[in-house]
Amino acid sequence: MTRARRRLLAGAAVLLLAVGVGLAIANPFAGGSPAANGVSDNGAATSLATVKRLDLSQQTQVSATLGYADASSISVPSGTAPASLEQLQQTLAVDQSALAQAQASLDAELRKSAVDCGGAAAAEAGGPCATDAQSLATDRPSVASATGKVQADLSSLAEAEATAATYGQNAVYTMLPKVGQIVRAGEELYAIDGAPAFLFYGAVPASRAFTAGLAPGADVAELNRALRGYGAQTGDAFTAATAVAIERLQSQHHVQATGQLPLGSVVFEPAPVRVTSVTPTEGSPVQAGAVLGITSTRRVVTIALDASQQTNVEVGDPVIITLPDNSTTPGRVSYVGTVATTPSDQGNGPSSPTIEVDVTPDRAGATGRLDQAPVDVSITTATVRNVLAVPVNALLALASGGYALEEVESTGAHQLVGVSVGLFDDAAGMVEVSGPSLAAGQRVVVPAE
Repeated sequence: MTRARRRLLAGAAVLLLAVGVGLAIANPFAGGSPAANGVSDNGAATSLATVKRLDLSQQTQVSATLGYADASSISVPSGTAPASLEQLQQTLAVDQSALAQAQASLDAELRKSAVDCGGAAAAEAGGPCATDAQSLATDRPSVASATGKVQADLSSLAEAEATAATYGQNAVYTMLPKVGQIVRAGEELYAIDGAPAFLFYGAVPASRAFTAGLAPGADVAELNRALRGYGAQTGDAFTAATAVAIERLQSQHHVQATGQLPLGSVVFEPAPVRVTSVTPTEGSPVQAGAVLGITSTRRVVTIALDASQQTNVEVGDPVIITLPDNSTTPGRVSYVGTVATTPSDQGNGPSSPTIEVDVTPDRAGATGRLDQAPVDVSITTATVRNVLAVPVNALLALASGGYALEEVESTGAHQLVGVSVGLFDDAAGMVEVSGPSLAAGQRVVVPAE
């Protein structure tokens, strides 16, 4: 029961006591006549109300916070620096050269051995054939060792290329967005040494560099969809058309057209993002970690609801949001949490556990652009339609229990009519009533305003 309802019922009880014990008589007001705008027989000033058929609703009033949904962050991933990648490429080139030389030496020895070990001279002890055999015994392991190094180099290089990063040791931020800025698909989130990080729409994070030879995957499929306007083909494979599309994108943004996107140069988010914080500053060194705090552009009202009220709120319940300027706008409950948390002690004693309840405004534009703004929410938790209703302060609490209404008949006579109460509509100040002697149009006594 809300505080407003308790006050109204307390007032009704006080009114009953003021009327006196005579209310227990079947018709204590017989012979009386109503005043022009009320009832003259009561000791306190009163007026009349009519029993009506109405739609009523029950509300829970709570404090909330208006802002934007889906708070998260964008980070620069750790990866292989360009200098490290170049060093691996140089190591591979050196080892490939050594393998080529070892293979050439082995091939030459094989040709020589084929000549020296032919005919009768092949069995000559200490002859050329025996010498060739010793050389082959040395060259074959050399080729095997050089082959192993090249294979290891290729494996290391493949791993490094998959995590090739956009930045090196001395890289700095050359562009950062402003707080409150909205970034959409194909636009730049930030830039490192002039190389932008692009925002594209997708649900799968970009966790590897996009380059030729990349294994198919859902991330590649997202990239191809994002680059369809540049000529990319649908599918989850990195094709020549994907590389050309990347080059066109890079050329449009006036950066070197490499046909590949290193790790950190693409960020996938489900929809446009709104920047809420920027960690580094332009010109500061680049390090792996959070760069931007973001939200979606979807407006949301967040309620820390007392956990004991969870059963009173359901997804879809209509609400009325009272904004900081006291204007109101409708919405609906879009999420009801199931995990209760206890707020940290703010010096006001123990706090009750709460659950998160989210409300989506029906008209997002009506909520303005305020972020983390305090608002009030009236949640409709129950509704009844076409029921008999009277003002709450028309109820009289009977000494024997239950409630009654003081009816004024057409003749001016007064009588008590026992009623059962149903839903209280605190916003309207009305209550659902029912009883065998009750009908729409009857007049009942209420305290004068």
